[in-house]
Amino acid sequence: MVDLVLRLRAAPAFRLDLSPLTPERLAGQSAEAVARIALAYGRRSVPAGEWFDVRGTGGSDLLIEGDGARLDRIGADMRNGSIRVEGNAGAYLGIGMRGGRIDVSGSVDAYAASGLSGGLVRIGGDAGDFAGAALPGEHRGMRGGVLVVGGRLGDRAGDHMRRGLILAEGGCGDYCGARMQGGTIAMLGPCGPRAGFAMQRGTLLFAGAPPAPGPTFNDAGQLPLGFLVLLARSWKELPSRFASLNRPSIHVRRWIGDLAFAGQGELIHWPG
Repeated sequence: MVDLVLRLRAAPAFRLDLSPLTPERLAGQSAEAVARIALAYGRRSVPAGEWFDVRGTGGSDLLIEGDGARLDRIGADMRNGSIRVEGNAGAYLGIGMRGGRIDVSGSVDAYAASGLSGGLVRIGGDAGDFAGAALPGEHRGMRGGVLVVGGRLGDRAGDHMRRGLILAEGGCGDYCGARMQGGTIAMLGPCGPRAGFAMQRGTLLFAGAPPAPGPTFNDAGQLPLGFLVLLARSWKELPSRFASLNRPSIHVRRWIGDLAFAGQGELIHWPG
């Protein structure tokens, strides 16, 4: 049973910042108190009750219902508890999140899981550009935790990523893993051009169509990688098709780069 339910009355015309509404901040608060919490809306602040019907009492679980395409910063800096969004969500989903879980049934806008350091973010649909990436002017993207995307990743997923795991059941846009410094991005669908551009460390795993590496990636040829068995085993409990990933062989094709940036990252094609 969900502790607190926020039902959106109508889609807002401007971006609505939901960062104050996380389980730890709402713990123990009545529906009336939650309705009075100020939310940034365009150039002004509005009480949450102006946009939401609020039911229940703040606890470890929060449910958001409605067309949330303009609901930004859901779960920002979240440390524990769970948030479930029935519908779409806006930009900066789970930004700076340290723990807990966020589930979105639909698609989300840009910068999902930016700065994620712990917890699980699951998106049923597509993720916008810069998922798991650093904000403009920053040099640290996702640095821990897990992002699971049931659809497709947009452009520059994992830009400046340092640690953590991104699993995409669809494909990925251009410049996936650009300037990557660690962590793993795996996908079942095709990837756009310039994957791994300027990457220094980390792994891009292509479990579907092979990548098209640029000229600054060195082809290491076909070889067996036993660690992939352990990697796939670590995904068994995740809410993703990767949990049942079955590959009859551990022989892969591997590329090392980006050598133009003295990088030692890797692109791995693990065919089915």
